[in-house]
Amino acid sequence: MKTKVVLKLGDDISTDAIYPGRFMATVLPSETPQYAFIDYKEFNSKLISKQIAPNSVIVANNNFGCGSSREQAASTLKGWELIIIAKNFARIFLQNSCNLGLRTIICPDIEANENDELEITEKEVKNITSGKKFAIEPLPKARQAIIDAGGLIAYTRKKLMEKAAAV
Repeated sequence: MKTKVVLKLGDDISTDAIYPGRFMATVLPSETPQYAFIDYKEFNSKLISKQIAPNSVIVANNNFGCGSSREQAASTLKGWELIIIAKNFARIFLQNSCNLGLRTIICPDIEANENDELEITEKEVKNITSGKKFAIEPLPKARQAIIDAGGLIAYTRKKLMEKAAAV
């Protein structure tokens, strides 16, 4: 899949930066996306005005999604169908992302900047702009299956349907 980097971030991007706590009165997945990175005014404006295509990429360094355990940080990004590539993720954010079907890619050596074009395969991220390739650290198969199904609810529904069909 070819895509584009729409935001480049550093280390320790907290859930409060992704989805600020002051908006916790709004928790419905249909309403939370409007607050994604709201304090990054230019980026949020591009999201709201639909200048950012689904499957666009946010690239970050270490510890993306640190801070609180609020799942709205993952759901707000899922609402825009963004892909997050980071050197590593905070544990709870990664689990929330899997449960919600947010595509998260662990790529410890990633080098990419805003507007770089990327090609993502199962095993690597190729930065087409720089010509460099970076290995992906695969998620456990069970977690990847949940993401591929679109989240834990969709995965469970699929498994129940498969079980019912086998009876």
